[in-house]
Amino acid sequence: MFTIIAGPCVIESKEICFEVAQVLKSLQEKHKNVRFVFKSSFDKANRSSIDSFRGKGLEYGLAVLKDVKDTFNLPVLTDIHESYQAKPVAEVVDILQIPAFLCRQTDLLLAAAETGREINVKKGQFLAPWDTKNIVEKLKFGGATKIYLTERGTTFGYNNLVVDFRSLPIMRQYAPVIYDATHSVQLPGGLGKVSGGQREFAYPLAKAAISVGVDGLFFETHPDPDKALSDGPNQIPLKEFPNIVENLLKLREFILENGI
Repeated sequence: MFTIIAGPCVIESKEICFEVAQVLKSLQEKHKNVRFVFKSSFDKANRSSIDSFRGKGLEYGLAVLKDVKDTFNLPVLTDIHESYQAKPVAEVVDILQIPAFLCRQTDLLLAAAETGREINVKKGQFLAPWDTKNIVEKLKFGGATKIYLTERGTTFGYNNLVVDFRSLPIMRQYAPVIYDATHSVQLPGGLGKVSGGQREFAYPLAKAAISVGVDGLFFETHPDPDKALSDGPNQIPLKEFPNIVENLLKLREFILENGI
């Protein structure tokens, strides 16, 4: 089933998460053949600066994610950064996510795989697409059976990311592929102590990914991105998100119906 993963970058409050989840639920009710997954992080352990907001921690974050799951009947996804987090997080969420910078950490991958949950691995900004084969093999060795690989751009330094769309069909040889439209337009560390972003390019790049062929899309969206506590410049304003999703699903349907 085609999957759309979306939510605010970090869990700032239950109210913001519920506001986003309500939009996802409305889209889910309209598009029964698409799986909508709520995403938000309880901790952002790789922020640019020691002064940056990381989140409210594991206990608070899992409580909010459980409330989202129970209230809206949506699957939920969050990141883990340490092996010890895998088990308690798996008791709440449906999909464990491995951050890009940690995508080759064997112990973390194996701990995630042992939970039996679905696993989404962000391809490292430093990694060639064919190297993700080794990640998938590690996860399968650990017992994982449902694995996604997510493309989020490649860094060549100087606070920028570039998406090589050849990576999508290459990675799909190993596992279903999600295209991360909003992290692909991030400018890592581009504002000095925080990352910048070019959210205006997220939609056209998502259209390109749909055209090339993917199994899902990933977006960070927030009611007021300019006031978001993490990754605001690359997040999609929540009021714009439904229209973007509708157009992308229409494009995908057109491609499938016409065998393009």
